[in-house]
Amino acid sequence: AFLDLVGPSEIKGVWRASATLPCTYVPVKDFVQQTLTWAVVHDQSSGALFRRDSSGDYILLSEYRNRVQVPKDAPGNVSLHILKLEMSDRGSYTCQVTWRASNNSLIAKEITTKVEVDKVAATKPIIRAGEMGLRVPAGARTSLTCEASGSPPISYRWFRSTPEGKALLLSSQAELVMDNLHPSDSGTYYCEAENR
Repeated sequence: AFLDLVGPSEIKGVWRASATLPCTYVPVKDFVQQTLTWAVVHDQSSGALFRRDSSGDYILLSEYRNRVQVPKDAPGNVSLHILKLEMSDRGSYTCQVTWRASNNSLIAKEITTKVEVDKVAATKPIIRAGEMGLRVPAGARTSLTCEASGSPPISYRWFRSTPEGKALLLSSQAELVMDNLHPSDSGTYYCEAENR
């Protein structure tokens, strides 16, 4: 059981992140790696996307240009690293290695890994409700903090409702600080949280 390629049957990647498709073997004395080919079958195209032989490395499918790498100085590690995963990258990827034995015979092995690409769902901000009603002595200092969870980045705005029903923008920070409060500062304050 020597010169076997090892790798997972399936990996899940995240859209716009990078992913590694593991493909490894234990180098054996008297067997020299001749060629490495990574091929793909998916909606867009199918065929060899990467090839390494004695003359160098070649990226053969244009949609992978500048987006794939295979380790160079790690004997036995021929894993494919894909940068900035696209939804169209989902498909079946086959790693094939050919070795030459000391008697000049060739041995070839291959494994296939299925790749899924997930789009991480964006979530709307959810504001943690504060306590309704806050009594503060005149002349004191207080602050109101807006806490929200959801997909970053989140921006915040604090408003005060006017008697005419209008909104007065007070702050573009998560925290609204009020110094030296007067009775005229009484009223209804509210926070808005926004993301993409």
